[in-house]
Amino acid sequence: MHITGRRMLLCALLTVMFGLGFSNLGVKELAATAKGGDPVSGREIYVNTCIRCHGIDGKGALGIKLVPPPADLTSLAVQSRLDGTLFRRIHEGKPNTAMGAWKHSLSDEEIWDVLAYVRRLGIESGGQP
Repeated sequence: MHITGRRMLLCALLTVMFGLGFSNLGVKELAATAKGGDPVSGREIYVNTCIRCHGIDGKGALGIKLVPPPADLTSLAVQSRLDGTLFRRIHEGKPNTAMGAWKHSLSDEEIWDVLAYVRRLGIESGGQP
């Protein structure tokens, strides 16, 4: 059986599309869009858990010297990331930094709420949500 270049390309494209469609990749991004989060609840969680490192305004706590320093949550670098990417960062933590995994302390719903509040911090500071 002879397969032309176009047919081979089409088969490869369909294989990739089906592979992504049936994998777990992107599940958190879809959940973020579908579910959203409650920024009011997120603010309460942020004040009780995140404020020590990220500060009241999300730009980093004064007087705390971490290496590397905590992320500025209002920055374009943070605010331009996909919700699923930020969810995973909160859930899993960031290796070689003080940002630990919160998956053992916060439920997925609570993480989505914190994320909704972090998006608000970006809007309030003039950053891009």
